[in-house]
Amino acid sequence: MATIQRFEDLEVWQSSMKLARAFYSLTLGDLFSKDFGLKDQIRRSAVSVPSNIAEGFERDAKKQFLYFLTIAKGSCGELRTQLRLACDLGYFEQDKFETLNNECISVSKQLGGFINYLTKKK
Repeated sequence: MATIQRFEDLEVWQSSMKLARAFYSLTLGDLFSKDFGLKDQIRRSAVSVPSNIAEGFERDAKKQFLYFLTIAKGSCGELRTQLRLACDLGYFEQDKFETLNNECISVSKQLGGFINYLTKKK
């Protein structure tokens, strides 16, 4: 297995960037234009996931990397909560919710698996 040299090479970072782009696109809709608070919070949560992966990786310490990965995982949960609220407010249809929610869950599972792998690795 090749050693990862850059955080951009991490599959979980790539997936989380795709997720962040999807949420930015979602919040471009007309209904979000008047809800500045929720729009801003969703975007912050979405950007927090890949940002924390990158920050932890760049710290060059396993313990700190694990800490930032857990923050990224927490941001996935925050993002799912905001997604549910926006759907409940009628900002988009249920099918869009399900698609994005499943993507959030997928990234969260990737993070959980990566955290477990790093925790067990000596």
